[in-house]
This record gives sequence, C-alpha cells and structure tokens, in this order.
Amino acid sequence: MKRRTILTALALIGGASATGCGSSGGDATAATTDTLRYVSIGSPATASDDPHGGLGNESDALRFALVYDVLTGQGPDGRTVPRLAESWQPDDTLTRWRFTLRKNATFSDGRPVRAADVLYSLRRIERKAAENYGRLSSFDMAASRVIDDHTVEIVSRTPFAEVPRALESMTFIVPDGSDDFTAAVPGSGPFRLVGNDGQTAVLERRDGWWGPAPSLRRVEVRAVADPQARAQAVLSGQVDVAASIAPAAAKQAEGRDDVSLVRRPAVTMYPFVMRLDRKPFDDPRVREAIKLAADRPALVESVYLGYGQTADDVLAPADPSAPNGPARRARDLAKAKQLLAEAGHAGGLALTLHTTTSYPGMDTAATLFAGQLAEAGITANVRLEPPDTYFTTVWAQKDFYTGYFGGIPFFDVARVALLSGSPTNETAWRRPEFDTALNAALAEPDETARNAALGVLQQQIRDEGGYVVWGTGEGLDLTRRGVEGLPTGAGFGRLFIDQVRISG
Repeated sequence: MKRRTILTALALIGGASATGCGSSGGDATAATTDTLRYVSIGSPATASDDPHGGLGNESDALRFALVYDVLTGQGPDGRTVPRLAESWQPDDTLTRWRFTLRKNATFSDGRPVRAADVLYSLRRIERKAAENYGRLSSFDMAASRVIDDHTVEIVSRTPFAEVPRALESMTFIVPDGSDDFTAAVPGSGPFRLVGNDGQTAVLERRDGWWGPAPSLRRVEVRAVADPQARAQAVLSGQVDVAASIAPAAAKQAEGRDDVSLVRRPAVTMYPFVMRLDRKPFDDPRVREAIKLAADRPALVESVYLGYGQTADDVLAPADPSAPNGPARRARDLAKAKQLLAEAGHAGGLALTLHTTTSYPGMDTAATLFAGQLAEAGITANVRLEPPDTYFTTVWAQKDFYTGYFGGIPFFDVARVALLSGSPTNETAWRRPEFDTALNAALAEPDETARNAALGVLQQQIRDEGGYVVWGTGEGLDLTRRGVEGLPTGAGFGRLFIDQVRISG
C-alpha cells in the first residue's frame, strides 16, 4: 500500500468527519461509548441514496440497514429470524406466503408501518430490477396483495420453500409512495439519518423502534475504498470499526492490546470468472485446463495468510446444500496442457485477467494465478482496474476477471447468476434443464431433501461451470478495544449492527 494513498484516504476521513459533525452538532471525532465510528467499503463516486437500487457500496447498504427495517433477518446460527415481520405462513402450494407485521412498528415520522408500505416497497424493488440485479425476480409482485393493515401476501412465481430466507436483509421498507430519495425518507429502522455528504453518513438512535433499544446513540458510517486505509484508521484511533481489512493488516493488529480482530468464517471468495459464451471459454476443455492449473494451497497461503482454506470450485461451500465429498481437484499441469492441445491451443493461449483492489487480496490473487497459468502454457495479462468503478464496468461484463462472493446462500447465487433468465448471469450459464432442476429443488418442502437436490446442482456448476473457486477466506473486521457485539455471520447479516455496544 502506497503511503500517499493512505494519507489521502485518512485526509478524506478527517474531512468527512468534520462535515458529518457539522450537519448534526457534537464532537464526532472523540472516542466515546455512545458513538460508533465505522469505516466501510465504498466510494463517494458511486454512492446511492436509494435503498431499492444497486448496492455497489457496502457503506450505503450498511446505512440503509440502520434506517430502513427489513422483513426477515439472519440469526446467529444462520437461520432466518423475524424482523419487521413477526411470523409467516405458506399455503399448500408454497407459492403464497402470508407475512404478519409487528403492530408496534412505526416510521420515524410516527406513521405506523402497514402492509401497503411493505407491498409498495417490494413492488418498487421489483420495478428497479435492472439496477438491483433482479433482487426479487423470483416473485410476482403484481399478484401479491394486502390482506389487512398488518398482513401481506407475497406470491412467488414457482413453489419456493426458501421465501423467508430469500427476503432476509435486503427488503428495505419505505412509506407507500416514496420515490424521491434525494432528501431523507422516513424509515422504520433503529436509527434515523441526520447528515450525509456521500463520504460520511451520520445517524442517530430513534426512539420508538419496536426492537431492543440500541446502546449506541450515534453511528457514523464512512466510505473508504482502500482496505489498508480502513485498517489504519482504527490503528491510529480515528475510527472504532474497519470492515473487511486485509489479512496483512490483521496480522499486524494481532499483537496489539488496544484493538480486536473480528473473524467471520468462510465468507469471502474471489473466484476467477469465465464466460461460457465467449472464446476460448466456450470450450469446456479450456475451462477445465484453467481449473487444473490453479495451485490452490499457494493461492490461499499468499492471499489469506492463514485466514482461509482451500476450495474446490464449489460456489457455496459453507451452505447446507454443499455437496459432500466431491473428489478434490488437485493441480495437474500435464492434464491441463493436454486439454489445451486438444482444444487447439498447443502453441499457447493469451488472456486478459481483470482485477482490482476493492476487497483485500483480489489483485494478489490475480497476479499469483497468472503466474500459475503460465506454467500451463497460458499467458494471462493482469489488468488492474479502478476499485470505485470495478463493479459497474468489469463485473458481469468482461470475459475473464476476479469476482467476489460474500457468503450468500447457493440458491440466491443461482437465482441471480445461474438461471437462463437471471439478470446477472455473469458466466452465461444457460441450461433449461438446470433451471427446471433448481425450481424443483426449491419446491421441495423437506429441508434435507431440498439441500441434497441443491447439492447436485452445486456439483454440476463445480464440474462444468465458469468459476475457479480456489479458496474461502475469513471476513476480517478490526475494532478498537471495547467494541462488542459485531455480527460474525455470513452474507448480509454483517450489515445489521444496531446491537453493537462500546464498553469502557
């Protein structure tokens, strides 16, 4: 990490803090027990105020999770728990689910949260599918309806046993009719927004939230793209929490008693993504050769520095549907060269591998993998792309690039990226029989049988798909001493920090 970059980022943090402070009053830079200063992944250039649009900035999603409540959440054991919806019940077809809302839930302007607000919000999310990667593409919101003020019926397009889990975390509810988010819109979450300049959002605890009152009075969320700068902000005492720091920074912090490392197991993956509809990746022999060229233990050791483990191209290895006991894919350069020769590339193959620094280690992984590919006769030119535009100009668009998965369930990955009609089918995996099998699996009411059927599909993607999933890394958050209660689960559960507290 360049010193100049660190200093620039820290200067931005300081300036943003002053702006946030000015918008709401008080000393935002002092370390207190009722103010949490949280630096997250994000860039002002791609900041958004619309909770139903794209979520390119994790800092935006974190802010939305504090302001706008969601229907269901993720419990500490990974299972779905009530949030704004206190209960739910499907019909016999598993296509119509009735969600009962809490009667004591209100928006920050005092209005009660009604089923009409929920239906409006979900329909708006569906309407903005082009921006949010089809977040609700499995649902028929036109057929969904309000039953009464506190009951909404949500209709899925096909029988869907995982509806409560599919609605976890990203179903931000706003008042019926809200469509202009250039000014603060009332939310039903535990905090309300009192200042935001794109770099720093300032939120204050909201009295009257239905849930357990947060011990924090104030939260400041700051967007910083560079992971080393985020870690340095905690180490220098400027903030209380830094999300997703680099393993190198975690090693540096482990010996200090003024900070703590929060480890979220098996939540980070940087798969190398290949498009099946473009040469040379349309040839399965080329894809298999590239998978066989990977030295997975070396990648894990170099990128995760002991905070990860090797993977075997299974897209969601921590999911209950992960297949049991697939044969480990060992590195086999001779077989890789043979496959390339059979595919007409005996004289070598030249590729461009795009990567970035958005998440710590993405660039390291690409550079090391390029060296490994060279041993198989593949020249991979690594192109480092700007982190603030990577997920809008490279991700799901280029032929060969470093991707990112953050521990979401396999069925969610499949719905968004593997169905023939998925809005973000980044590998162009289009197989009608896969679509049929996925829908059949999701219609299975028995959890064990459902996970077994999904496991078969995971295995198929592992064997024939366009992903090189070489390892899983831990999510690494750094806190100053005294910060407690930071979520440790996978996926979007890390965004719900309303019960974090600071002692001492």
